[in-house]
Amino acid sequence: MTKWRAYWVLLTCLLILPDPEGFAQKPGKHAGYLGVVVDERGDTTYVDDIPPVWVFPKGVRKRKDYRQYYKLVYHFSKVYPYALMAARLEHEVDSTIKARHLSGAAERAYISARQKELLKAFEPHLRRMTTSQGRLLVRLCDREIGRNAYSIIKDYKNGFVAGFWQGVARIFGQNLKSRYDPKGQDKVTEELVQKWQKGEFDALYYSIFFEYPKKPVLPDV
Repeated sequence: MTKWRAYWVLLTCLLILPDPEGFAQKPGKHAGYLGVVVDERGDTTYVDDIPPVWVFPKGVRKRKDYRQYYKLVYHFSKVYPYALMAARLEHEVDSTIKARHLSGAAERAYISARQKELLKAFEPHLRRMTTSQGRLLVRLCDREIGRNAYSIIKDYKNGFVAGFWQGVARIFGQNLKSRYDPKGQDKVTEELVQKWQKGEFDALYYSIFFEYPKKPVLPDV
C-alpha cells in the first residue's frame, strides 16, 4: 500500500536534522549465581554460574573500522525493532483495508486516522533518536517494506515535496533515492539482520559491550 508506506518515511525524515547527542558506550555488569556447596564428606566447593561466552570472528579490520562497527551494532539494537514494527503495522493496515473493502474516501479517512494515532504514539520515541540512528532506520525500513524513501514520498505527496526532502537529506549525507543494498553498502548491516533472525545478536552485543542490549519500549499500538 503506497500511501501507508509513505507514512513511515515521513516520520523517519524528521530524524535527518542533526542531534547533539552522539554515541556513548556505557559499562555494564552481568550478575551470576554464586554460593557454596558442601558434599557428603564435609568438603566445601565454591560455585559460580558463569554466562556462556560467544566468540565471533572479527576478521581483518582497522581500528577505525572497529569503532564504526561497534557504533553500528549499538545503533542497530536501538532502531531495528522499530523497522520490524513498521512492517508489521503496514501489513495490519493493508489487511484491514482489504477485509473491510475500503476504497476512495473511506480508505483515505481510515489511513489518516491511523496515521494521527501512530504519530502521537511514535513521535516522542523518534525524536529521541540520533541522526545516525534515523539514517539507519530509513534504510532498514526500506529493507522491511521494500521501497526507497524518495519514491514513496513522491507517490504519497508529489515530486516537489520529494525533491525538497531529498535536498535536505543531501545536506546531511543521506540519499533518499538509494536502495538498501545487502551485498554492497549495507552488507555489514545485513549481517546484523541475519544474526538477529538467528537469535545471535544479543550474544554479539554482549561480546562487545559486556552487557546485553536494552530493548526499546515500543508503543502499544
